[in-house]
Amino acid sequence: MKKIGFLSFGHWTPSPQSETRSAGDTLLQSIDLAVAAEELGADGAYFRVHHFARQLASPFPLLAAAGARTKSIEIGTAVIDMRYENPLYMAEDAGAADLISGGRLQLGISRGSPEQVIDGWRYFGYQPQEGQSDPDMGRRHAEVFLDVLKGEGFAQPNPRPMFPNPPGLLRLEPHSEGLRERIWWGASSNATAVWAAKLGMNLQSSTLKDDETGEPFHIQQAAQIRAYREAWKEAGHSRTPRVSVSRSIFALVDDRDRAYFGRGGKEADSIGFIDDKTRAIFGRSYADEPDKLIEQLAADEAIREADTLLLTVPNQLGVEYNAHVIEAILKHVAPALGWR
Repeated sequence: MKKIGFLSFGHWTPSPQSETRSAGDTLLQSIDLAVAAEELGADGAYFRVHHFARQLASPFPLLAAAGARTKSIEIGTAVIDMRYENPLYMAEDAGAADLISGGRLQLGISRGSPEQVIDGWRYFGYQPQEGQSDPDMGRRHAEVFLDVLKGEGFAQPNPRPMFPNPPGLLRLEPHSEGLRERIWWGASSNATAVWAAKLGMNLQSSTLKDDETGEPFHIQQAAQIRAYREAWKEAGHSRTPRVSVSRSIFALVDDRDRAYFGRGGKEADSIGFIDDKTRAIFGRSYADEPDKLIEQLAADEAIREADTLLLTVPNQLGVEYNAHVIEAILKHVAPALGWR
């Protein structure tokens, strides 16, 4: 395991039990947690994007602000739903945020998961093309986004511009060199993992995937990663790809941890349907004493296959407690998994 970061869904609710009672609380505390995680030595601060929900939604102001407040930690998403995105405008936002962070952006994108409203992307002005589905639309938006991130000119310049243009066709600005190689695809199936490899994207695999074989979650996820790496090799890309997996992991080191997560009993995978047709398997959570946690995680095949582990954090418990959660893993568990 080369890198360990956190992943926040950015929940907020106007409840006295929550430390994040407004969108402003969640945004500001997300920045503070990125700063705290960097000080602890974590490698990444990642954020989930959901629309029409009391969660983080518009990622680029947050990514830019976190990038401006930190110096070394990776700043990323897991994931942005491309069904909702104008890929050209997104490329400008991404380029700006990456330049502000000094080239530390790691953008996870995907076709998205079921959202809070029916066909929410249509309210954003998007419709699948004739004969295509909304996942097809998300992948089409992703392909356009990847293309313009190359930084090649494609737009015919005005012969009488307000300001002088460089020669030739114009590209989108600001362009951030190298960002194209730091785009990840959140794949729920083996087929989309292979598709991502062919397009030269890194792979993000979360705590759920399509149940394609009936095997335990970590075994299916490990097989997905191996299929991705084989497809990457066959595509002939020159660089080495990165692969992340997400897990809910809590080291029980004090009374607060035991009160929140020391439920006792053996955690297990679960099965559900993310839509009418797709049977999904949801990976188990981990919560135990550090020595037992090390044994359990060592048996997780997908963690062994990946190079990056994203720890999902309970952001509504506040910055101080979540920093403690991250520190406990980095100090008591991560070294035994080969971190650094």
